[in-house]
Amino acid sequence: MQEPLLGAEGPDYDTFPEKSSPSPGERTRVGAPQNKRVFLATFAAVLGNFSFGYALVYTSPVIPALEHSLDPDLSLTKTQASWFGSVFTLGSAAGGLSAMVLNDLLGRKLSIMFSAVPSAAGYALMAGAHGFWMLLLGRTLTGFAGGLTAACIPVYVSEIATPGVRGALGATPQLMAVFGSLSLYALGLLLPWRWLAVAGEGPVLVMILLLSFMPNSPRFLLSRGRDAEALRALAWLRGADTDIRWEFEQIQDNVRRQSTRMSWAEARNPHTYRPILIALVMRFLQQLMGITPVLVYLQPIFESTAVLLPPKDDAAIVGAVRLFSVLIAALTMDLAGRKVLLFISATIMFAANLTLGLYVHFGPKPLTPNSTVGLESVPLGGTGQPLATPSSYLTLVPLVATMLFIMERLRPPRAFLLLCCHLLGQPGVHQLLRA
Repeated sequence: MQEPLLGAEGPDYDTFPEKSSPSPGERTRVGAPQNKRVFLATFAAVLGNFSFGYALVYTSPVIPALEHSLDPDLSLTKTQASWFGSVFTLGSAAGGLSAMVLNDLLGRKLSIMFSAVPSAAGYALMAGAHGFWMLLLGRTLTGFAGGLTAACIPVYVSEIATPGVRGALGATPQLMAVFGSLSLYALGLLLPWRWLAVAGEGPVLVMILLLSFMPNSPRFLLSRGRDAEALRALAWLRGADTDIRWEFEQIQDNVRRQSTRMSWAEARNPHTYRPILIALVMRFLQQLMGITPVLVYLQPIFESTAVLLPPKDDAAIVGAVRLFSVLIAALTMDLAGRKVLLFISATIMFAANLTLGLYVHFGPKPLTPNSTVGLESVPLGGTGQPLATPSSYLTLVPLVATMLFIMERLRPPRAFLLLCCHLLGQPGVHQLLRA
């Protein structure tokens, strides 16, 4: 599950024929990130993405623990474990759809802050769970919060950032989501499953505390006719010494131009619907690649195979590789063609996913066919006879295949987003999306 479109410096604030362009000195004053408050506001917002990444993979270390729980009310069957992992996506879908209304009803900042309510409630339910229904409800609520933040935060960040740093700040939501996942995998090595849920409350509380002191999006305020408040918000974000008049007029003009709704006749124009159709199909196929199930059930996947390292360690290693890959992808994306990079990444992902599937099905098994106990718990003198010993380097196959799958999976989204930014920059498309 990935973050929405970001980082585009398309036609939104760039081309306004009826207004003269600023002088080079004015451009420097407007575009230079002289005020660091915009970075603070971005950090406060993307803590929601951190919580999203954390909640997404929460089940990875928790499912194996609950499958061996001595409490009959919490011991999970395979069917229950499947529901526990997958119900998050149902909540995310509901949260994403709700964002379509809340973004314009409450505003970007208040929508992000509102997501803290279901998120905190969900973590509390899972931390104090004494029945399967509490786990499911908590997981659904955190999914709803994640879907809401995934749709609202990129909009907020792109609307408060200056054009000069919009691309860099546009990468922070995905980076924070990946860092949140890595934090969960790392804490899973140290904390029991209930305390993992308690730890998830921390970023949510810090987020809502910081956002309480941040301004709303100037663009949203202008769209609601609150011009004076929008001017104050923009001045706070840019700094008292920055000339914001030209940027303020740009945003005003852009809001006016996009306030008109597109007719169905215009929407049927191939120049309008084709870019949207291409973007939707690519996004749908991207999700079918299976990254979300791999992340959600990462430790159970390693538990089901004979692995060289303990499954918890394998999951943490994959999380670290995933974070490293995001950084590399952000730095190298502009050096390659988008379409070529998509084909190369998809090919490597296909090979890695196929290798992992074949290994799980035909490869060495753990101690017993139905066991999910890691190899670190197998006694040396035990009676069980695993089909592969811990010293067999063949057991590195699932770890390497998963790392390749995760690494290449992180490149298509960035290329996909940049391609979509180009497609959605076609005339009339922005009006259709806002209709």
